[in-house]
Amino acid sequence: MNTPRIDIAHPSELTTSDLDLWNELRAVNADFTNPFMSAQFTQAIGRVRPDTQVAVLRSKREPVGYFPYQRGRWGHGRAVGLGVSDCQGAVLNPGLRLDPHHLMRACSLSAWEFNHLESGQELFLPYATGQFASPVVDLTHGFEQYENHLRARSRGLLKSTRAQERRMGRHLGPLRFVHDERNPAALRTLIEWKSAHYRRTGRRDPFAQSWITDLVHLLADTTSPDCSGMLSVLYAADRPVAAHFGLRSRTVLSCWFPSYDRTAATFSPGRILYLRMIESAAASGIRLVDFGRGEAPYKKSFKTEDLMVHEGTLRTSGPSAALHWLRREPGRVAHRLVRERPALRRAAIRSLRAVAMMRER
Repeated sequence: MNTPRIDIAHPSELTTSDLDLWNELRAVNADFTNPFMSAQFTQAIGRVRPDTQVAVLRSKREPVGYFPYQRGRWGHGRAVGLGVSDCQGAVLNPGLRLDPHHLMRACSLSAWEFNHLESGQELFLPYATGQFASPVVDLTHGFEQYENHLRARSRGLLKSTRAQERRMGRHLGPLRFVHDERNPAALRTLIEWKSAHYRRTGRRDPFAQSWITDLVHLLADTTSPDCSGMLSVLYAADRPVAAHFGLRSRTVLSCWFPSYDRTAATFSPGRILYLRMIESAAASGIRLVDFGRGEAPYKKSFKTEDLMVHEGTLRTSGPSAALHWLRREPGRVAHRLVRERPALRRAAIRSLRAVAMMRER
């Protein structure tokens, strides 16, 4: 195939045909269509981030691929939604031959940074500097088969979660689970819980950035089959005790923002919520629940396997690319050093908590 022509557009400029082709290419190229890679997610980012652009690749005037990105100063680019997106890359026609540096020049980029690049992105994988597990639940064979997996691998988890569910019902009132809650008040409650958790643990609160809060509310009202906001809530006597907001496609539920009422923590509301979410996801046609990159005990307990995601940067040559390296690489190396050494990681967590306690005084 000849080198494709590359046109640059804002996501709002994409036609209905572009959106349909984008999602069709995803269905062809991926066994599971992650909603973060949908055209609708990029469009939502474009509404809250003015630096969002899409490279439209054409052969014989017909679109053959899409590459979404955000472009900052000095041509420093990043994956669309970097910091909140859990699956990144380009959407290309199978068999398309493309020079990544030609793509960078067409986009006026000196660097393109990613931290959740999916494993099938052969164009960018040579530039990955780290690989990370993204725990998932495979529901291809249904929830009953998944329950059998839990009994064989984590029998205590299933038994204790069911027992906590009954105990919560006795102490707090009848339980009710809503898989797709559309009450805006429930979403506001979840955001308040999550923000408090970030502050309490000394971590940066993403909801302090208005564009992220706007994005979540925007996606909560999105109901496309390829990318739909999904708020799941566990109620006890009509009081929310745990909630999760994520994105779903036809086949994938991507976990994003979970939290719970700390006053109900003794009943393990988060575990109860996740078990009900997974059961409802299977009933609604979901084949994969993606917990996203990162270590957490509940992910290890519920997962059936791991997918791999990658971080790194594709850089061109020249002063601007060198400046990007100087700004980003030392910090990346330091973070990697902390992640790979348990003693340093524990010390970092203690420091974050100490800072959080000082802020609350």
